[in-house]
Amino acid sequence: MEPRMDNPAFISLISLSMIFFATALGSSFVFFFRKSLSPRMKALILGFAGGIMISASFFGLSMPSIEESKSSTVYASFSFLPPLVGFLLGAFLLYGLDKIIPHFHKLQNVEEGPKNVALSKNFRFFLAVTLHNIPEGLAIGFACGLALSHIGETGVAALCYSAFSLALGIAIQNVPEGAAVSIPMFSDGMKKNKAFLFGTGSGAVEPLFGVAALFLAQLEVITPWLLSFAAGAMIYVTLDEVLPEAREDGCTHFAMWSFLIGFSLMMVLEVVLA
Repeated sequence: MEPRMDNPAFISLISLSMIFFATALGSSFVFFFRKSLSPRMKALILGFAGGIMISASFFGLSMPSIEESKSSTVYASFSFLPPLVGFLLGAFLLYGLDKIIPHFHKLQNVEEGPKNVALSKNFRFFLAVTLHNIPEGLAIGFACGLALSHIGETGVAALCYSAFSLALGIAIQNVPEGAAVSIPMFSDGMKKNKAFLFGTGSGAVEPLFGVAALFLAQLEVITPWLLSFAAGAMIYVTLDEVLPEAREDGCTHFAMWSFLIGFSLMMVLEVVLA
């Protein structure tokens, strides 16, 4: 496998590895810090990552879904259905999982899903992070799978860069996310090694679901549905989790401008590399 940025297999390996190791890097902060990142720094990092994720969801997932659906002879005059229905299904799935899996949102101090007093708040927060990492893994897998399905065709390099950019945005926000899991667990009395493993484990679902999505994306007839599904799930997670956390403690404008910069950067890369 030649290590080139226009090689879909290489990009898939790098992207799926990067998002996992970013979570592990953030979790390792438990060995060096007793407190999480400052609110201002979190606002800058999460706002920037949120901008990249929203932009990449549109340019790297929704737009390819529309193009794949329009070019398919299967859907004909109903080519709008896969992008539309897939997008809504992705969002509804995350909403449904929010209701059936017990987890805790620290920022809003709100518990969702069935009440389970046997689980600590930190463990329920771990479940929340793990739950919301699933669509991120799916998004990377589908984006990389789309590039793999177009090997040898014109435009495959643009698909590779799009998948990599999406993975980069997710990796950036995975760093503070990993720290947000491991450091509170240590502060509540858990040993550092165990807290690190919990933080790292919250990101393990990303490459696992990413690999599954990679293979599913090779089924061309359902590719538009899968891409839009991942886009809907990704945007739901970003709006529900990443951006609200970026705006905590009054750091609204830091988060907003960081978001705009992240979105603009991703948009420019899509235009230049397309």
